[in-house]
Amino acid sequence: MNRQKIDRVAALLVGARRTMVPLPGLAEPDRPAGVDEAHAIQDAVSAALQKPIGAYKAMAPANGEATRGIIYADTVLPSPARLPAAIVPNCGVEGEVAFIFRRDFPARPQPYTRDEISAGVDALAAIEVVHSRYTDHTKATTLEKLADCISNGAFVHAAPPAGWRALDLGKLKVRLTVNGATVMEHVGKHPTGDPLGVAVVLANMMRTGPGIRAGQFVTCGSCTGLMFLKPGDVCGVSFEGLGSAEVTFTR
Repeated sequence: MNRQKIDRVAALLVGARRTMVPLPGLAEPDRPAGVDEAHAIQDAVSAALQKPIGAYKAMAPANGEATRGIIYADTVLPSPARLPAAIVPNCGVEGEVAFIFRRDFPARPQPYTRDEISAGVDALAAIEVVHSRYTDHTKATTLEKLADCISNGAFVHAAPPAGWRALDLGKLKVRLTVNGATVMEHVGKHPTGDPLGVAVVLANMMRTGPGIRAGQFVTCGSCTGLMFLKPGDVCGVSFEGLGSAEVTFTR
């Protein structure tokens, strides 16, 4: 990996976060060469911002590399949340199954097992708020988005229910509402069908780095797709048996 390139791109993304002026995209020489380099850019942004990490978003495609995006603690909000639209102008929303880690999963040589992760987490309903540091996120490459923490703007979480272990988390009935009206309702449609498996993948990505700390969250992929709202809108997501979360984009 090219350290100068990583620091240069990180400085651009830090500037976009601090000024709220989006980037038109990354010039060809500055685009990440792969997943590891995109993750390194995320880490360099975090080092420059000096913000504590409150959560991660993770993706574990069946035929692709696993990825993670950093979510800063000051954007992790309990439901119901009120979030100024000015700081997340895209107002993107995704209803997701997420987990809170109840104990540390530190760096170690051997992989964490599914049973270890299952015993150390609680599941909950969440809304990932999506916002890009690029002018047009639809024109950004996958690796450009990955360098930008997979376009995360904020994370709104419900409290975990006591009986979540009896649920099939990949096949829950989910309903998305906007201003009280149902705009989407279906069963399942999690990207992998196994949210807990995504949490296991994240723990094993992080065990070769800083590990995971108790109290951090992981959100495990959209069950509703991505919808863009506008200032003043109220979005709610509910998963049958798991709970519900709500965010208002204040003007």
